[in-house]
Amino acid sequence: MTVTQPSSVPDAAPLHEPAHQVSPRAVRYWALQGFLGAVVVWAILFAVYWFVPDGVQRWLGPVFVAILVYTVVEQALEPLIRYRRTRWEVTGERVFAQTGWLSRDQRIAPLSRVQTVDTERGPLMRIFRLANVTVTTASAAGPIRLTCLDTDVADRVTAELARVTGQTRGDAT
Repeated sequence: MTVTQPSSVPDAAPLHEPAHQVSPRAVRYWALQGFLGAVVVWAILFAVYWFVPDGVQRWLGPVFVAILVYTVVEQALEPLIRYRRTRWEVTGERVFAQTGWLSRDQRIAPLSRVQTVDTERGPLMRIFRLANVTVTTASAAGPIRLTCLDTDVADRVTAELARVTGQTRGDAT
C-alpha cells in the first residue's frame, strides 16, 4: 500500500539547525546552577530523613540512593547535551531558537511580529559573563529566549533587533 501526500500540502524544505551555539561558558553555568539546585533538594531530603520514624527510614534509604544516582548522572550529562543542542540565529527575516536536552523545542518568529526585546543578566550569569535575550512576539506560545549568550553578543543582538524592528511598519499583532 502506498501513501501519497495530498496535493494541497506543498513540499517543505527541511528545517536546518540555527547557525550559532551558545557561549561555551554556558556548560559551567548550567553545571553550577544544577549543582546549587541539587544541594537544596538534598538538604531538604536529609532533613526529612532525620525526622521520620525508623520504619520509614528503612524504605527511604534505597529511594534516596536512586535519587542520588539520578542526580549525579543528570549533573554529568545535562550541561554537555544542552550545550550541543541549544542554538540560535537571527536573520534579516526571523528569530530562530532551538533548546532542550531531553526533548527539542524549535521556535521561529518573523521579525515583523517582534514586539519587545529584553536582555536578562542574573547574578550567577554575570559571574560567567552571560546573558539571555528574550524576544516577545504576538504569539500565544510566548516569547523566544536566546539563552546563555556572551554579554557582548547579547548586547549586539539586542541592539540589532531593536534597530530592525524599529524600522518595521505595522503593529506586530
